[in-house]
Amino acid sequence: MKIIFKSLSLILFLTIFSSSTFAQKKELTLENAVMQQYRGFYPQSLIMFQWIPNTDCYSYLEGYQKLMKASVKNTTAKEILTIQELNSKLGSELSWFSGMTWKDENSFWVNDGATYYEYNLVEEKGTAINHLPEGAENALFNEKSLNIAYTVGNNVRIKNAFGVELSVTNNSDKNIVSGQAIARSEFGITGGLFWSHKGTSLAFYQKDETNVADYPLLDNSKTPGELISIKYPMAGQKSEKARVGVYNSVTDKTVYFETQNGEENYLTNLSWSFDDKYIVVAEVNRDQNHMWLNVYEASTGNFVKTLFEEKNDKWIEPEHPAKFISSSNDFLWISEKNGFNNIYFYDFNGKLLKQLTDHSFVVKDIIDFKKGIVYYSATGESPLDTKIYSVDLKGKSNQITGESGTHSVSISSDGLYIHDHFSSHSVPSKNCIATTKGKVLSTVLVGENKLADYQIGTAEIGTIKAKDGTTLYTRMIKPSNFDASKRYPVLVYVYGGPHAQLITNSWYDGASLWMHWMAEQGYLVYTVDNRGSAERGFAFESQIHRQLGTVEMEDQLSGVEYLKSLPYVDANRLAVHGWSFGGFMTTSLMLRHPGVYQVGVAGGPVTDWKYYEIMYGERYMDRPDENEKGYEQASLMTHAGNLTGDLLLIHGTVDDVVVMQHNLSLVQKFVELGVQMDFFPYPMHKHNVGGKDRVHLMTKVLNYVLENNK
Repeated sequence: MKIIFKSLSLILFLTIFSSSTFAQKKELTLENAVMQQYRGFYPQSLIMFQWIPNTDCYSYLEGYQKLMKASVKNTTAKEILTIQELNSKLGSELSWFSGMTWKDENSFWVNDGATYYEYNLVEEKGTAINHLPEGAENALFNEKSLNIAYTVGNNVRIKNAFGVELSVTNNSDKNIVSGQAIARSEFGITGGLFWSHKGTSLAFYQKDETNVADYPLLDNSKTPGELISIKYPMAGQKSEKARVGVYNSVTDKTVYFETQNGEENYLTNLSWSFDDKYIVVAEVNRDQNHMWLNVYEASTGNFVKTLFEEKNDKWIEPEHPAKFISSSNDFLWISEKNGFNNIYFYDFNGKLLKQLTDHSFVVKDIIDFKKGIVYYSATGESPLDTKIYSVDLKGKSNQITGESGTHSVSISSDGLYIHDHFSSHSVPSKNCIATTKGKVLSTVLVGENKLADYQIGTAEIGTIKAKDGTTLYTRMIKPSNFDASKRYPVLVYVYGGPHAQLITNSWYDGASLWMHWMAEQGYLVYTVDNRGSAERGFAFESQIHRQLGTVEMEDQLSGVEYLKSLPYVDANRLAVHGWSFGGFMTTSLMLRHPGVYQVGVAGGPVTDWKYYEIMYGERYMDRPDENEKGYEQASLMTHAGNLTGDLLLIHGTVDDVVVMQHNLSLVQKFVELGVQMDFFPYPMHKHNVGGKDRVHLMTKVLNYVLENNK
């Protein structure tokens, strides 16, 4: 196994601290590990950094209470406003500068979720510009028109700049849902409201769920308990029907357009053309192997043309909307058609003008387009990194950030400067100002390791080989008092599914701090990002098609083989834990490869893919009647009789992502077979257990491992 990074904590120990000092370090409690990872232990950074328009100045928050300002030439920040002063001027009760966005070099907007304000720093005064009614959700503010779109129940409303409330939809039928995310938030969909650039027209998703099965969840907080009915489309069953509405606030009219090639197709990645005359939508067929990029006229809803199509025998999954960059409606498109996400430049006739990038690594997202330059994030040569690049419209590219690690940038309005927030395995946090050519001008803030005073072990990132020769990345966390002459039990933490990458070149290496707590209990905590996981390209990910769990488990077992080769690993004391897809993997490993792991803890597991939602499940497994053997083999009910170790199943009782039918069906099968296992519900929690109850969850999970893996 090749070790790529050495542990920062180990280096600091050897170079700075003596053994006597080390002995005096604080103990990391499990409660603090769970609750403070992104609070007290998160490295200091520039909070809510923003470039101030039309200047070389920028702002950020100090302690969420003070608005600070500095510039490229003078990075010594000055306080320009406190939240108390802002509240005094506005007559508001803001607890912090929530939702703050600069309007121009002197004015900004801020909101408390209900009331939207504008404040002028020069005049030292502001006003409330709009207010949402009670019950409003999914609010979307347009900075040009000052209109706010939002939803109330299943309908769309607009509050315009004059305070007039406009009803965009009035559907009394609860099966017709407007303005919310559709397709179960797959295909990169995060919302259902889309303002035109000028803010005078609003596009919105609408889904007809009439044919989708009702699914019962129990609200046990009521006396007697009450039914929570949700719509849940399971694989192979009836799906929702999508369409797009377009409301014009000038004419007070709404038009609609439908799918072109199948009523249960998906309408994804909606975007407005540069001139606001057209809407472009990526339509994907239900089988998810064919995509049409379609154009519709915004004023009429009429279909105009298909710009181009993409097909794939396994799946098509567009996740990035077209980005229009010129008055002629030329646009940028991210496609995985050559095996990796790359950027393509098209005209409005669908003609490919230029493939702008041709990387054999993954383009993650387009960050911005300024003065003929496209700025984007990508992994670079190491899939563990996130780096920043630029490319012009002729395909001349430049790597802006050179340091290996995870970069997140924002670009000044004039396109001359970037703010780069960086972290890596050895750097907690660093905030730099640089040119868009990549020259670092100043380091504004370096965050310290807030765990330096705690007794914490080491994390090592390495690689192993899969059976087909593919390189797989691994992470091993060792206790602070690790002794290679001893033998340690191992907890394997697994996810293993699409869209997730557990190991990254960032602070904490993508790990949760509870893993370091577990290591201090005398464990090694080990993770493998198997084939099927994210940021490695289509060939790496798509090997799971029609056989979820099979290739993924093969790679996890390669990780076990490596563990068994280490003299300090107790191969008779292996445990495995994961949630969601990781719960499916945990239980699959326990049942399909009995005896390898002595203990398993599976949270919110998919136990049979026929119970899972259409949008995700059919992409990877096709429909149940098209892949009977694949569904049967992946079903945990098929293998339930094989259990030999200790298995704890956990589920939130109102889980609306992986419904509890999964776990109940598996428990029922265990009972039928006379197989003993353990089950623990978390009442009134959804797909994961959050808040203070998460401490209870992790205590339950880790104590189960400690008590049974003996």
